[in-house]
Amino acid sequence: MMRESCVARLLTQKILPVLLFVLLAGTTVFAQGGGRAGAPQGLWGEFRVKPFKIVGNVYFVGLSNNTSYLVTTPQGHFLINPTLVDALPDIRKSIEELGFNIRDIKYILQTHAHGGHIAGLPAMRELTRAKAPVMSQELGVLQDGGKSDYRGSGSESFAPMSADMVLRDGDKIELGGVTMVAHLTSGHTKGSTTWTTVVEENGKKYNVVIASSMRMNPRQPLLANAKYLTLADDFARSFAKLKTLPCDVILVDHSTMFDFREKVRQMEQSPGTNPFIDPAACQRFIAKYERSYLDQLAKERAGGGAYAPAADDPTQPDSSLPCPEDGRTCYGARPLRRR
Repeated sequence: MMRESCVARLLTQKILPVLLFVLLAGTTVFAQGGGRAGAPQGLWGEFRVKPFKIVGNVYFVGLSNNTSYLVTTPQGHFLINPTLVDALPDIRKSIEELGFNIRDIKYILQTHAHGGHIAGLPAMRELTRAKAPVMSQELGVLQDGGKSDYRGSGSESFAPMSADMVLRDGDKIELGGVTMVAHLTSGHTKGSTTWTTVVEENGKKYNVVIASSMRMNPRQPLLANAKYLTLADDFARSFAKLKTLPCDVILVDHSTMFDFREKVRQMEQSPGTNPFIDPAACQRFIAKYERSYLDQLAKERAGGGAYAPAADDPTQPDSSLPCPEDGRTCYGARPLRRR
């Protein structure tokens, strides 16, 4: 039998999922939003999707790719990843559409200091007066607006900001009977942070893991990286740690990094079920990114160059999706990419 062609792999792994997502946009979670006039045809970008309850007291309030999660308590709420500066009105709308007051947010948490996830933090903090805890290894990048990111100055740019609390691996933040635990999972950034909590639904308790990206950064060697000498070892430690975390529900800071859209589709087609409660999905996420890491490590040990993902690499998220034409703001819109 002939090997599957590159075109077939591209169609299966990249184009069909996007087409499915676009089709869903007409009638599902992805259909509703606000904002300015729709973007011109032929553009890709980030846009608001309809917020919804994931499990227990955990809600989705984010964008089409850069995710944002709200964890509610009777005494106030946690917001994980405020996303883009301009997206604050949409994040606010999503929170209030679910019946919560944005000013009840007490803590703004982050998974890692890249602009797509935390650029909106200063504005969100000013609005809510919430505290912003940050893992110690991430503090410098936060304070200099991304200039000291190990990928090089200018690869991430956002307004310099401060932290209200400096975290260490394993630190806990408690509010209203809810405990959020910070786990250092370095690699994507030096201070990448995975958050865990326990929720209850229908009388059962579930372990929720809100993971930072475990993707390698293009053009950054794992070995002998002058700006991050322990990069390979840190990735290894992070994968090992993730495997030890009890996990019934996996959430990630990019919707394209786990089977988010498929789970939303299943939830809409089968009301009363919750496909997000899926312990096997936790292991699939870890296995996918660890496999990519191990392959690259072996390549470099054999004399190969730095990580350079192929167009059909399944670990690479589509950084943007086709802009909707229903009036939603499309952030960071740019021409359709040619693959």
